[in-house]
Amino acid sequence: MQKTIKPMQQLARTGNTRQRLTTVCISWLLLLAGCSDPHTGSRYAAVESPLAQPDTEWRHYLGDSAFTHYSSLQQIDVTNVGQLQEVWRYRAGGELPHGGSQMTCNPLIVKAILYCTGPDLSVFALDAATGKELWRTATDDSFSRHGINTLRGLSYWEDKTQNENQSPQRLLMTAGGHLYALDARTGQPIADFGDNGRVSLHTGLPDWASDSLVVTTTPGTVYGDLLILGSRVSEFKGAAPGHIRAFDIRSGALRWTFRTIPAAGEFGAETWPSASLERAGGANAWAGLAVDQKRGMVFAPTGSASFDFYGGDRHGDNLFANSLVALDANNGERLWHYQFVRHDVWDRDLPSPPNLITVQRDGSSIDAVAQATKSGHVFVFDRDSGQPLFPIEEITVTGTPLPGESLAASQPLPTAPPPFTRQQFAASTRDAATVAYLQQKLSTFPPHQPFQAPDTGGTIIYPGIDGGAEWGGMAWDPQSSLLFVNANEVPFQLALTELPEGQGDGIEVAYMMLCSGCHGGDLAGDGVGIPSLRDLGDRLSPLEALRVVREGRGRMPAFTQLKWYEQAATLWYVYNWDANDVVPSHGTDQDDTATTHDRSRNYLNAGYQRLLDQDGLPASEPPWGTLTAIDVDNNRIAWRTPLGDYPAATQLGLSGLGAENYGGPIVTAGGLLFIAATPDAQFRAFDSGTGQLLWQTRLDTAGYATPATYAVNGRQFVVIAAGGGKLGTASGSEYIAFALPTTDHNTTTTVAH
Repeated sequence: MQKTIKPMQQLARTGNTRQRLTTVCISWLLLLAGCSDPHTGSRYAAVESPLAQPDTEWRHYLGDSAFTHYSSLQQIDVTNVGQLQEVWRYRAGGELPHGGSQMTCNPLIVKAILYCTGPDLSVFALDAATGKELWRTATDDSFSRHGINTLRGLSYWEDKTQNENQSPQRLLMTAGGHLYALDARTGQPIADFGDNGRVSLHTGLPDWASDSLVVTTTPGTVYGDLLILGSRVSEFKGAAPGHIRAFDIRSGALRWTFRTIPAAGEFGAETWPSASLERAGGANAWAGLAVDQKRGMVFAPTGSASFDFYGGDRHGDNLFANSLVALDANNGERLWHYQFVRHDVWDRDLPSPPNLITVQRDGSSIDAVAQATKSGHVFVFDRDSGQPLFPIEEITVTGTPLPGESLAASQPLPTAPPPFTRQQFAASTRDAATVAYLQQKLSTFPPHQPFQAPDTGGTIIYPGIDGGAEWGGMAWDPQSSLLFVNANEVPFQLALTELPEGQGDGIEVAYMMLCSGCHGGDLAGDGVGIPSLRDLGDRLSPLEALRVVREGRGRMPAFTQLKWYEQAATLWYVYNWDANDVVPSHGTDQDDTATTHDRSRNYLNAGYQRLLDQDGLPASEPPWGTLTAIDVDNNRIAWRTPLGDYPAATQLGLSGLGAENYGGPIVTAGGLLFIAATPDAQFRAFDSGTGQLLWQTRLDTAGYATPATYAVNGRQFVVIAAGGGKLGTASGSEYIAFALPTTDHNTTTTVAH
């Protein structure tokens, strides 16, 4: 989770010069493992198709730098999609044998070469027509498994100057705390990029953040010879600031920085307390940055300020958190911004990349940028001016703030287009037992309101903390002017735990600060994607659990900022926990009207808890996951359909109710929308005009990723990463490609690493 010293570096610091040189050589031999085969270049050259046309490729994460998710290919269309068959699969390997690993990569396809990553963040190039491996490599960060082992894609760049002294084709990727540049032809690191092929992701951040978590899960966007990059940071106090940075793709040098948390005297600094501004954290652009290549503009959606759910130490609106910021891509200067949530205490960060679209109005075309939100809304702005294209209203913030908190009086929501999720929570009524169970469970919660002050007794967040929209984002069809978005409609419960300074055992406080935000103060998890720790001793020995804490697993980061005995002490608390150990909750003191931060108080999230019924299904009325087409020109929902099913629901004989989903759609000129994303492990194709399901196939493990489509030698393919590992589903590591049958391609090719 934090900056780490890898074992090779530790050894190098202890030996003499010869030992250090030997260690460095061994380290780089490991780094180059898998790409030192002397035949790698010739295999690559034999497959590469320099004459490939742009409309047959998928050169950018989500299709292009406008994030349209769109392809003009139409060989596969509504009349023949039912004939799709699997034509090759590649098993990447590297998944965790005990589960919990993920593989969320949206592959790149350039010149008939497919580039993608495995669950361990290894990188490989495949023959896009057959799935045959051309080269494979791994960074030292992926070997050590430090940091967040999730990467949604890669960035590709070509040197247009044809400088013979530099690699003309580069892949940019992140792993652990570093940005890497690899030769796209061989997978080998670019020696003259940064420090022998890598640059620290702490570059350009303040010195005090040098030990803070800074990783990226979404690839950067290429603009000229710049890679413009966001980041993922901690969501707790002490988080690094989420500054947006541009790196020179040739050298790795930092070219510009936009401070999402402004420095004293800069625009927006007045929206923060001067005393806390210097060390404020968060406001990071983790979901992806859209770039208008012609205008030279970058559009950056940002997350919440840290801590996510209590802002007693950050009074004010907190620019540029929860904002869409338009920047000059050449120098990082702010052009305009819009803040979606002021002083966020609901974790309503912008969850997906924006889409660059064109809106028709009064016979004219308006270049616009659309941003989806966790609350189930789409905001649409004029790309040049930042002016909203539809009216925005203010919604009153309700409830009583916690002591020391100072909330904004209202929050903005658009009046059009219509929301793509329901806006009011309604309890499930699927049978009498469910009604009775939920009546009792919900009796302690106040009625749901869109922006209700968090408290220690608990409130309902709907749509939940994971959306509405999520990181898969929306797809845009320029032919029909429809936006397509898959959404979650699952309620969460939010409760904060008070930790006054000096209260409770130090180990208990450490657990609450480090672990309770996910696993809860009662160690129960959420019953879906976050496991309970109450029975940890039945599943892992103390040494096995210590390794997970030290190295991370799946969504859980590595807690390398803790010394080994601090890690062990926190685990001691988990292994010896009982119900009497829960830190007591305290009701809000109605007489406490403090408007300045009481530094003796602290509040922590008692856990990311889905609100579930007695069968572990969402407590709201279905559908629990949806796929929606939005007609932006005419301000209407063109169609909406439930998406997916929970395995637990189908075991009860229930279907067609939708399910929580992760990964986005793609849309094609053939009138099709392809999406996986659901825990039932289905890969589906819909008629993009009507929402009719036309084709589906079951994957071995769920495809929590966005697919890609491309053509090689006149044949169109659709490929999906099936990595599972979320929502309690099994982990895998397969890339599976589908195409229409031909006389020359009537068998499936399986390639295993």
